[in-house]
Amino acid sequence: MKHVRIGGYGPGIVTLGAPGEQGLTRVAAPSFLAAHPTLPVLYAVGELERGWLTAFQADGVRLGALAERPSEGHSPCHVAVHPEGHLLAVANYGDGTAALYRLDERGAFAGEPIVLRHQGSGPNAERQEGPHAHQAVFHDGLLHVSDLGTDEIRRYRLDGTPLEPITMAPGTGPRHFAFAGSRLYVAGELDGTVTLVEGERRTVVRASRQEGENAPSHLQLHGDLVYVANRGPNTISVLRAGDLSPVAEVPSGGTWPRHFAIEGERMYVANQNAGTVTSFRLQDDGVPVPDGESYEVESPACVLIM
Repeated sequence: MKHVRIGGYGPGIVTLGAPGEQGLTRVAAPSFLAAHPTLPVLYAVGELERGWLTAFQADGVRLGALAERPSEGHSPCHVAVHPEGHLLAVANYGDGTAALYRLDERGAFAGEPIVLRHQGSGPNAERQEGPHAHQAVFHDGLLHVSDLGTDEIRRYRLDGTPLEPITMAPGTGPRHFAFAGSRLYVAGELDGTVTLVEGERRTVVRASRQEGENAPSHLQLHGDLVYVANRGPNTISVLRAGDLSPVAEVPSGGTWPRHFAIEGERMYVANQNAGTVTSFRLQDDGVPVPDGESYEVESPACVLIM
């Protein structure tokens, strides 16, 4: 049976199991979670000034600490595991540092990390005074790291060798992103856009059709659709992956939707400022509709289904 694991800024990681079954693993600021692809191991960042990574053995609603390491930077906000399970990457928002860790056969950290520091800034003086790594993604044999502060998708070989980055329009503030083959989809936190990158061609649309300010957070591909969470309008936008044309935009079920997860035909949205995780059913056309389920979780920031 799969469990819904919720990280955030409350007392720890909340695990939802069978109806009425719930567990709490106390850990500081576990604002993002990731699962090992083959082992029952969960990884959590500790989004602190002196950032931490913790590996947990996942046994039902219980999590047992397996290993800990510093994140090598300030305020880690994202962690990802290579599809083969031998590498882990972390993005530290506070100082822009990313790091690569080797994982052993148990899923624990092995050896010394490769630390990937960065420099640069952007036109938004308040938010782009320096690098701010926001997400790490393994794709096509490389590590990609979005940098909100420098308007780049940084690229590295898996030995840490830097490659030419993918540059975004100044002031985009790239946050979360996803690949579909050679296509790259990027949520711009600072300019409220979604960008489709196809080689030299760029398609840019507003993430939300609502009036007012928007700070898009999580972006995810599912089938031939792109889903984007909009903080400000408090909605989930559904776009066609082919051309980013709009399909629908629905309320997120709370305020400040920071993250969501899709499993089959279910979507779980972490509404950070509402203190709720709201459940949706994806209709045949892919549009989410509330299914009546909502879970109270203090300041949820990430949902992981494993």
